[in-house]
Amino acid sequence: MIRSVGVESWGQFLGAAALPIIILIARIVEISLETVRTIYINRGHANLAGWIGITKTGIWLLSTGIVITNLGDYWNLFAYLGGYGIGTLLGMQIENMISLGHVIVRLITPADPQPLITELSALGYGMTRIEGSGSFSNTVTIIFMIVPRTELGRLLGVLSTCHPDILYTVEDVRNLKEGAKIFHRDTKSRILGFFGL
Repeated sequence: MIRSVGVESWGQFLGAAALPIIILIARIVEISLETVRTIYINRGHANLAGWIGITKTGIWLLSTGIVITNLGDYWNLFAYLGGYGIGTLLGMQIENMISLGHVIVRLITPADPQPLITELSALGYGMTRIEGSGSFSNTVTIIFMIVPRTELGRLLGVLSTCHPDILYTVEDVRNLKEGAKIFHRDTKSRILGFFGL
């Protein structure tokens, strides 16, 4: 008798927890998809962003509908809100993994740039050098680079370990001339890079 009561209460707990767990998972997936969709919009992949948007909206309708029809159940509301927070964090991790597109890297150095240029050229990076002046030093060299996003981590690793005093900035590139030669080594295939692999 005690055993059957324990099994019955466990079954009731699972039944009560099922809906909040479904809502939590749906919100995590939906918010993560929204982050990925925004990335693809910003990188000019409208068709893929559209399909992700359709999927995301369908999940949103289902999860929001469940919460609205059960407003008295606070666990559903907590799951809805928690899924938003977790989905945001997961979406940011996915954004870091997606290696789609290119970035502009600007390096600014008051020192002799030739050793840096030689080192980065040997690693396959193309660059443009401009001489200028700064308010804290008479002359500075600005090095412009357009780098495949798949190579950005390696470049920043080289800069932080071998040239920690160099100032750099990184910005997204929305459009790039088709066929432009900006990197002189073999990169990963576009399909793998598209999915961050």
